[in-house]
Amino acid sequence: MTSLGKLLRRVAEVVAAVLMFTMFATFILQVAIRYSARLTWIGESIPLLEPTNFGWTLEFCLALWVWLIFLGNAFVVRDQDHVTFDIVYHAVHPRVRRWFIIVAGLAICIALLPSIAPTWDRFHILRLKRTATLSNLFGDWIRMRDIYSVYILFLVVVPARYGWKAWLAIRQGGVNRQQPSEGQKP
Repeated sequence: MTSLGKLLRRVAEVVAAVLMFTMFATFILQVAIRYSARLTWIGESIPLLEPTNFGWTLEFCLALWVWLIFLGNAFVVRDQDHVTFDIVYHAVHPRVRRWFIIVAGLAICIALLPSIAPTWDRFHILRLKRTATLSNLFGDWIRMRDIYSVYILFLVVVPARYGWKAWLAIRQGGVNRQQPSEGQKP
């Protein structure tokens, strides 16, 4: 992997970690507010901690989760991190493995790339829809399109990654050289 690739991967890992931390902190806030809601004197003495002001936490956690899943799967998760059933893959000759890589890469490209246009059309409608509670936190500018826009990035990056793997398998004629062989540590 090139130094630019390593840098981009590290940036994606940091962004994913920040998203996870923010989601966890929001969840802890949500739990604290939920259990302090029974103590009505807290909301009366400190208006900022009024439980009705924290309806946004659930939707914010869900939005962060959507971004974490699609951004993480597009940029952070490696092939070695996936659960695979590779008994047949390891049982066949390396030339057949090469064709497995090519067919799988092309299948992912064929499955995901055509869905970009219909998804983009749906985003045209989502630009009009506001979130239910996040406008209390961020203002009226955030739309559902903004929350789900990471999915378009996912639809572009994942086929690009697997298309590149298929291209390398066609060009180099061997199996994926980044995969550790049996007995080696990843």
